[in-house]
Amino acid sequence: RPRSHTVTTTSSSFTANLSASSSTLAYDREFLRTVPGLLMVLGLLVWTLIAGTEYFLYPAFGWVMFVAVFYWVLTVFFLIIYMTMTYTRIPQVPWTMVGLCFNGSAFVLYLIAAIVDASSVTKALDNHNYNSWAASSFFAFVVTSCYAGNTYFSFISWRSRTLQ
Repeated sequence: RPRSHTVTTTSSSFTANLSASSSTLAYDREFLRTVPGLLMVLGLLVWTLIAGTEYFLYPAFGWVMFVAVFYWVLTVFFLIIYMTMTYTRIPQVPWTMVGLCFNGSAFVLYLIAAIVDASSVTKALDNHNYNSWAASSFFAFVVTSCYAGNTYFSFISWRSRTLQ
């Protein structure tokens, strides 16, 4: 006796929307040309200048290295999120508040790290690493001012969204 089987397939709108929306990732090339995009990339100089020296012999440079690498990794993470416009796919996250908190904390910790870096640079420590440490101190203050600018822009963005 032959058996008859009926198979019914249904498609939910959730899976159809998910497959349609996740198949393409947007790429915003122009983001790197904006002020926040350009400012996000400068932290690389600070930690590469210190990483090329014997920073581990001096705890102050270890702190500067930690702050520089930590915020550089987070900055690259946010850079990818903004360049791929992933933030538009996760509207539940208050991105303006996240950006304000991130940039504000980066500004404060980078300011402390830049001051520690500048106050630790002396020729008496090691003549071989002096130029790298001095350059890292300069760029730490440049990155600090960039994060200060990003904090300002994030505050303006957050303020305009909370007033609506």
